[in-house]
This record gives sequence, C-alpha cells and structure tokens, in this order.
Amino acid sequence: MLNSKQRAFLNAKANTLDPILFVGKGGMNDAMIDQADGALKTRELIKGKALEACPLTAAEAANAIAEATGADVVRVIGRCFVLFRRNPENPVVSSELPKDKKAKN
Repeated sequence: MLNSKQRAFLNAKANTLDPILFVGKGGMNDAMIDQADGALKTRELIKGKALEACPLTAAEAANAIAEATGADVVRVIGRCFVLFRRNPENPVVSSELPKDKKAKN
C-alpha cells in the first residue's frame, strides 16, 4: 500500500512515461495480464491507456490489472492509468521511494 508521498513521487516519475499497455475493444485477457506482469517486473512503474473502443473505463481496467498482478494503482486520469509494483530482486524505482514513517521495521 502506498502512502500519499510515495504516490506523489511515483506520479511525478510517470509524467515522462509513454503508455505501453493498451486496453482495446477486446477488454481484458490473459495475454494482456501477462504483458503487464512482465512490464511491472522489469520497470516497476508503467503507464497504460484504455482506448475509446474499450468496454471498461480506465479505472476498471487499472483495478483489474492491479488485482491480477498484485500491483498498486498510482493514478487514473481520463483514459490513462499508472501502475506500480515493487521488484525486490532488481529495484528500479522503488529504491528511490520516500520511506513510510508509519511502517514497522
């Protein structure tokens, strides 16, 4: 679970990203979940987009992908969404995340 400072940090990082995951008229399928899972493993932070023909809203698509991959939804604006999942073996973005002061170590 992300706190507000971490979410703001990730949101700022995501501004420069281009969408790499597109949800189209076919909606969600296993291949899309696998693609999202692989991208999250490699990059930790990805941007996606629900196309106009998509039967799902961007929020519905983001929540479905996040639930299937164990990711956190960082933001949903319009048709775009940003997802984040830590990779403990090879951190890319998570090593720079602000620390959660409330977390017990």
